[in-house]
Amino acid sequence: MRHTSQRRASILQALTQHGSVQVNQLVEQMGVSAVTIRSDLSALESQGLATRSHGGAALARTPPTEHTVPQKDAINHEQKSRIGAYAARMVQPGDNIIIDSGTTTISLARHLREAQNITVMTNGLNIAWELADAPGVDLILTGGLLRKQSLSIQGTQAEACLQAYSFDKLFLGVDGFDLQFGVTTHHEAEASLNHKMVERAKKIIVLTDASKFGRVSLHRIVQLDRVHAVITDAGISPEYRDGLLEAGIELLIAE
Repeated sequence: MRHTSQRRASILQALTQHGSVQVNQLVEQMGVSAVTIRSDLSALESQGLATRSHGGAALARTPPTEHTVPQKDAINHEQKSRIGAYAARMVQPGDNIIIDSGTTTISLARHLREAQNITVMTNGLNIAWELADAPGVDLILTGGLLRKQSLSIQGTQAEACLQAYSFDKLFLGVDGFDLQFGVTTHHEAEASLNHKMVERAKKIIVLTDASKFGRVSLHRIVQLDRVHAVITDAGISPEYRDGLLEAGIELLIAE
């Protein structure tokens, strides 16, 4: 699975750079069969990232660029702050919650510093640092490997430690949110860990500013039928406002 993911990421990178790719060239470059490459292109097409053609594929839409944490924190900072404040009001004394890594979820952590009698598990190093001295917060960190690009801890050790817990709520940050494909992220290991988080929580709440709607990153976390609520800003389009309501997802606007 890891090799498949890496190969598809390389194909997507080639599509982004050149606008199109040919099956025979990819076969030669990657040392796999034409059947395998066609399967990869079909997978990218199903995500809306590529359009198949005879002998190859063309780029359908550019996936979002992954920024560093400081860069991401500066993007739509005011919207993220309001989203974090709104999310914090959903946390009640006695709650056991997961806060995923991210720059929208870090805003939630900042608004939980005065919370009382809550337990927080996180895979975000910056989130853990934010809550480390919060007197009313019992803090649990996942084990695993630190991914420096996102300051997130991930891997099989992080996934394994989740199995012993059950949480009331998961506050999930995403890189992409698409009505057809679901919620996505840039990195395979993060997607896998996020999926495990979804399995261990009773209520799944996505925190995202409106710029993420209509974007698709390479790795899907879950489809929308697993999401209970979305907290976003007033910039959400009518298409996504209606689409979320039709899907039975609670839509919460942080204004």
